[in-house]
Amino acid sequence: MSEHTFATLVSRWYERNARDLPWRVPGVGAWAILVSEVMLQQTPVVRVLPAYEAWLARWPTPAALAADTPAEAIRMWGRLGYPRRAMRLHDCAVAIVERHGGEVPDRLEQLLALPGVGTYTARAVAAFAYGQRHPVVDTNVRRVVCRAVAGEPDAGPATRPADLVATEELLPVEPAAAALASAAFMELGAVVCTARSPRCAACPVESICAWRASGQVAPAGPTRRPQRYAGTDRQVRGLLLAVLREASGPVPRQRLDQVWTDDVQRSRALAGLVTDGLVEPAGGESFRLAGDGPPTPAPALDA
Repeated sequence: MSEHTFATLVSRWYERNARDLPWRVPGVGAWAILVSEVMLQQTPVVRVLPAYEAWLARWPTPAALAADTPAEAIRMWGRLGYPRRAMRLHDCAVAIVERHGGEVPDRLEQLLALPGVGTYTARAVAAFAYGQRHPVVDTNVRRVVCRAVAGEPDAGPATRPADLVATEELLPVEPAAAALASAAFMELGAVVCTARSPRCAACPVESICAWRASGQVAPAGPTRRPQRYAGTDRQVRGLLLAVLREASGPVPRQRLDQVWTDDVQRSRALAGLVTDGLVEPAGGESFRLAGDGPPTPAPALDA
């Protein structure tokens, strides 16, 4: 397969068909792109859009967020899910202010050194905010490259070094064209080359896709299913956080005990929130969101 042909075909398709999303508006800043990438982790676009817009309306710069408390970041996160991401963004904002004068850095190694910023997010910001040539590899991109190049139906559950190499080999040499191709690969996997119902007839690289040529052989193993939520510790954590977000001060444990009847599971979920730094003791068997007041000794968390 010609790398130039592949990237060109997908990029041209993207320029005609890309979804109109606020973080793709020309001239959008690196902070807005960083916020969008963190929010989009394991969360559908439709849920991210209102949260993204509200977040940037309140904290348009890293300095604005850094000047506020972690508790407010958790409150603002609402029910977006995986609330530790709110803490990571707050930690990122503080580091950006302290290390980089309030400007999101443009060097990959500096992005990787920010709290909670991993391989994918750092490369996404470098590419989409600064137009650099980096392989930006998420689940969608891995699936596109695996199918189109290797002829395999599924790339597996986690990004490997080989995925970065395979994707980089498809990028144009010119940085701006490579950044465009990175966005295009991602969009193609999100809306056309989907996991369960790929729309091959609408794909710009159907004619050169190795998986299509192979007859679209189904995966050998079982199809991965979404994780169960009802009745899990994740659900209990969410219920506890909902009470704490709505409170204007410390919440007595007695009030938290009302959100879930299983004492052992509820205590385990609360202890996990404390361990993760999302919740902190407020004295007298009370709790509050992290950073919502002065530190106090931790009470026992046993049921």
